[in-house]
Amino acid sequence: MTRGLLMLLAAPVGLGWVVPSAHADPVTYVNSVNVRPGFSFPSGDAAIAYGRGVCDKIAAGRSYGQIIGDIKVEVTGGDEGLANYLVGQAINELCPELIGPLRDSAANYRPGAP
Repeated sequence: MTRGLLMLLAAPVGLGWVVPSAHADPVTYVNSVNVRPGFSFPSGDAAIAYGRGVCDKIAAGRSYGQIIGDIKVEVTGGDEGLANYLVGQAINELCPELIGPLRDSAANYRPGAP
């Protein structure tokens, strides 16, 4: 009986309880970007494509400052806050697995620095 109880208690360890991995949520991304004033993507698909492009830049090793700079020129008309918001939404909803590399590249970032 004791052996059976030990086997039962050891089963969860042997099964390897795993925390579910983060997953992309493009619907939440589009909704978040569409409700925030300052963005004018022509469609949800265009917003997703741009956000995935941000993810591609992160995956390619571009720095946070470079990505923010691109967004300020391409999307937000120079608005640092909107650029930061867009990066946050992209990383949280489209490519959460890249949050570590993004965080590392942003460690010494200073807004407005050349």
